[in-house]
Order: sequence, then structure tokens, then C-alpha cells
Amino acid sequence: MSRSAALLVLALALSACGTSAGGGDEKQEITVWLMKDTATEDFVTRFESEFERDHANLDLKIQIQEWNGITQKVTSALASTDPPDVIEVGNTQVAQYVASKGVTDLSGKKGELQGDDWIPGLSEPGAVDGKQFGVPFYAANRVVIYRKDLFEAAQVVVPKTREEWLAATAKLDQGDQQGIYLPGQNWYTLSGFVWDEGGDLAEQDGDKWKGSLNTPEALAGMDFYRKLQALGDGPKDSDEAKPQQTDVVAGGKVAQFIAVPGAAKLVTKANPALEGKIGFFPIPGKTADKPGAVFTGGSDLIIPLASSRQDGAYEVVKALAGEKWQVELAKAMNYVPNRKSLAKDVGGDPGTAAMAVGAANGHATPNSPNWAAVEARNPIKEFQTAVLTGTDPKTAAARADEVITQALNSGK
Repeated sequence: MSRSAALLVLALALSACGTSAGGGDEKQEITVWLMKDTATEDFVTRFESEFERDHANLDLKIQIQEWNGITQKVTSALASTDPPDVIEVGNTQVAQYVASKGVTDLSGKKGELQGDDWIPGLSEPGAVDGKQFGVPFYAANRVVIYRKDLFEAAQVVVPKTREEWLAATAKLDQGDQQGIYLPGQNWYTLSGFVWDEGGDLAEQDGDKWKGSLNTPEALAGMDFYRKLQALGDGPKDSDEAKPQQTDVVAGGKVAQFIAVPGAAKLVTKANPALEGKIGFFPIPGKTADKPGAVFTGGSDLIIPLASSRQDGAYEVVKALAGEKWQVELAKAMNYVPNRKSLAKDVGGDPGTAAMAVGAANGHATPNSPNWAAVEARNPIKEFQTAVLTGTDPKTAAARADEVITQALNSGK
């Protein structure tokens, strides 16, 4: 071999070493999609810096995505040959994305990630057909937001059970003061009451689904909702947005409402006179030893199957789902961490503390890839209004079940 040829071979060899993953000084680029408002800019900046410090061979690129249109964008990414390496998705969307066959199965990592400690409302929707595809990222759920001064004036203590809650609310419902503001179509709150009774919104039977509102459990949940809703003047035919319930509460004549803790800030912004008068407690359960069931909103992290950087992607997931960054994120955003054992570390914020207690009994909507089709029409809201305006509950439930069943089995 000539000297020039030998030098060429050596140069090519050195070049190959430099571009290999983790070889030489070349870093492997890991692209992460996080959703807008998931974290503060400071959190993202610090995470990038510290992660790269601890993983010298990885170059992290975090890209912030808008929620509007994200479903189609993620679907397209999962079908591509060079997708982002880690994607934050809504916890109830995991099944829809898994149906595309483009998501990595992370079941083998569940033990290392302390999956037995995960909040059920995040871990359950992240699992499809017994396999764990979504890793819980953060959670948020509803609590009862109440007027401490009105409770004190009525000599009412914070209730621990449903029956105590009804009794306290009835005592608070006097004159032009509403014991609770609960619009007739707050279906997330109804879902919690149904889950408390052992029911669900829909059930899977083999490869088919069917609505399950016309069951004793779901009807019992709706009956409790009816009793509670009657202890205020909430509309029977609309949800929390029509009118905005925080505007109603800011009027000063509402003793309680159900929302995520951040809604309290909207109330005091509209009526600064209520500053310092608002408190929080978990939605009461049927017994004092267990909080009421709640819908767990939040996000999971998935790794696209087509990513050629699986190991690096997992390191990002492992870090974001780990104790340090879970606690940091919870404190920065008033979220609930992904593990039940970390709830004590969320700091002194009373709203977050109440939310964390409730999160231990968190649930998600039925884990069907077609659930979005149910929400598009939302026959659950129609069921609620029908019952609250005098329709026989079983008749209204059967009607809603037909719509749910048809939507969940579309395309099968």
C-alpha cells in the first residue's frame, strides 16, 4: 500500500471513530418535545445544563410544542424514520399513539423507574395490553376550593367523608349564598363519584368496548352528584366554562367549588378582597380513610420506536421521571410528582398538598384509542343534564351508553 493510500485509510478510520455514538468528542443529539407551559423556562434551562453535565456524550435539544394540532403532529412523527427521541403526551392519549405501533415498549424499565410507586392515574393509561409504553411525568387533579371565612361563620369544619360533605354544604347553602357552585356538566367530577362506587364510564369486553353508565355503580355516582349539585345554583345544562365558574365564585357568594388549585388565583385576581380567605381540601371519599377518586390529568413520556437513539432517549426519560427533577418540577409548577412517595416533598403550598393527597386515588378515562371520539360529542354531559332536569336516570344512561359504545368501537 502506498504511503498516500495508507494516510487516506487512517484518516477515514479516525473520521469514523469521531462520528460514532459516544466516540471521541462527537456528541449524540437527543431531541425532546415538551409541551408549552409544562415547565418554566428556568426549569428547562437547568435540566438541559445538568443533564449534559452528567451525560457528556449527549447533546440535549428540547423543543417546546403547542397543544393545538399536537395529535396529528405526534402521529406523523411516530410514522417517520427520524422522529424526536422523547415526546411528552397527554396521559389519556398514550393508547391512541400506541395503536400506531410506533411507540417503544418500556415494560422492562418499570422496576428501575420505581413503577410500583407511580400514581395510578398516570401509570394505568400509560399501559396498553399489559405493556408499559408511557412513563408518568406529572399529574394534576381537582380539589375542593373553599372560603375559609364562610366555613368559620357557619361553624362548619372541613369534611372527611361524602356524608359529612353533604351535611356541611347544606348548612352553607343559605339565603343568597351557595353551598357549592357545581355546574351540571362537570363530567370529570362525576367520573370520580362513579369510580368511588366501583363503576366506570365504559368497560372493555374482549376486543370490544361498551358504555357502562347504565349500571348500579354509575347511577349511584350520578345520584350523589345530583344531591351535591342541588346545594347551589349552578346551571344544569352547561359546564365550568359557561359561565366561567371562577367569575361566579369571585362574586363572593359561593362557599365551595371544584377545580384544580390554580383556579383560586383567578378568583382572587378578579376579587382581591378574597385574598387570604381561600383554602383547599381533597374531594372527600365514602370513608374518612380514603380521599375521593379524581380524574388525573397530566402527561406521560414516550419514546418513538423509530428513534435510532434509544439508549440516550431512555436516559432523558429516566432523569425527568426521577426524584430530583420530579420534585423540582412539582415545586416550579404546583404539580403532583409521578410517585406517591414524593407527595410529601412538594413544599408548603396548600393547594398542591391537597391535590397530592387526592392524586393517590387518581384515575384516567377508559384506555381506548378511540376515547377522543367520545369526548368530541360527550354524551356524559348530556346524561348529566338529562338526569338533573328530570329524565329517568336509567333511560338517560342507556341513551348515553349507546353513543359511547358506538364511538369506542368505530373502525372495528
